[in-house]
Amino acid sequence: MQRYFITGIGTDVGKTVASAIVTEALKADYWKPIQAGDLDFGDADKVKSWVSNSISVFHKNVVALKTPMSPHAAAAIDNVHIKASEIENPKTKNNLVVEGAGGVLVPISDTETILDLMMPTDRIILVSRHYLGSINHTLLSVDVLKSSGLNTIGILFNGKEHPTTESIIAKMTGCTILGRIDEMNEVNPKTIKEQASLLREHLLNF
Repeated sequence: MQRYFITGIGTDVGKTVASAIVTEALKADYWKPIQAGDLDFGDADKVKSWVSNSISVFHKNVVALKTPMSPHAAAAIDNVHIKASEIENPKTKNNLVVEGAGGVLVPISDTETILDLMMPTDRIILVSRHYLGSINHTLLSVDVLKSSGLNTIGILFNGKEHPTTESIIAKMTGCTILGRIDEMNEVNPKTIKEQASLLREHLLNF
């Protein structure tokens, strides 16, 4: 079983859509360990509604928090203490897509961050979306990951092509570029499957 950990350079860069595409492309299982807010229809529900293959299994959140905030703050409201070592992988023999919350250093407690949920053997997929400051955020995210001994890092761009941004990120990080998720007018099983087919070969070779 290989884990693919999907993280982002910030919030709202498209991790959940990326997770659905990677799950579809690899026919992997999907798991979001920590969900903060939107408990009626969370990210796992969204991914499940978009993935159309019959193999993927969608595993339950270990921590489900009521408030859409940073996990450490949402956990404090719910009087929950999150500890990375107590969050165990779901039982599966299939490849597993793990979706983080926010960016790499989003706190899950006073002492731990999303980074502490990652494993040395994970293949890290960093979702980068172009905006003013995204180069800096991408380089910082990669630096933190590498400094923590996580060296199998692939960058997945989300949105319209921006050649100068993408080329300098590729050059300065040395990371594998997995491709791009095109802008989608609507996210549904058809568009997710189309994007998955475009990225499948890159993901299989990652």
